[in-house]
Parts: sequence; structure tokens; C-alpha cells
Amino acid sequence: MNIDWEDLRRAAVEAAGRAYAPYSGYPVGVAALADDGRLLQGCNVENAAYGVTLCAECGLVSQLHITGGGRLTHAVCVNGNGEVIMPCGRCRQLLFEHGGPQMLLWTVSGVKPMSEVLPDAFGPDDLARVSPEVAS
Repeated sequence: MNIDWEDLRRAAVEAAGRAYAPYSGYPVGVAALADDGRLLQGCNVENAAYGVTLCAECGLVSQLHITGGGRLTHAVCVNGNGEVIMPCGRCRQLLFEHGGPQMLLWTVSGVKPMSEVLPDAFGPDDLARVSPEVAS
């Protein structure tokens, strides 16, 4: 699949423009492609109870599932200035779980598979090995 990473970054910038970040002043946008070619977007949504803020990747994964599911194949996260940023640890886990080790992420040091972004990741396959009924 030939990916136009700049188009994907522009979609992430558009999403960041819709972020609700009145407390941190740090809007974040994310855009990704699903395995069926759908373009998905997310933005951070802050809350006065800071700990329950939703990262942009949370909205992205919700959009993935509400629009039909599948797997993420390519993603990029940006700040409000349109600069590529690295997802936080929680969001790396979300991206890994919904894209797998082969999903490609444009990082601050180039495009990398999630297996490099989150090496030795723990995911659904690990749960299935110890408790098959939990993973189903």
C-alpha cells in the first residue's frame, strides 16, 4: 500500500484544530488509516478533573470501532503546531492493541513499526495464552 504520509499528517493537523485543550493549551490531533482504507481522526479532549482527560488516540480508537472495526495500519500524531509528536505510553498501548506490531507510526525519528515503538509489548495475545476466556 502506497501511503501519502503528508496527507495523513494534514488530517491529524485538522483534528488538532478541533481539540478541546483549555487547561494545558496543548492540542493534539491524530490521523490513521484502517485496514479497509478508512481515514480516522481523533483529538484530545481535556477535563477539569485532569486525570480523566481523553488523549487524541482514545477518540481515534473509538472512531475505528464505531465505524466498523478492523485494524489500524498507519498513524501519525501532531501537536497544535502541526509537528509530529510521540504518543504517550498509554496511547502507544492503544495503538499497538488496535494495530498490532506491524502498524506503522510516523514518530519524531521517522516511520517505525509498533514493534519498535513499543518493544516487547503486552497485548491481547498474551492474555489469551493464560486465560482464553478473558480474550474472547
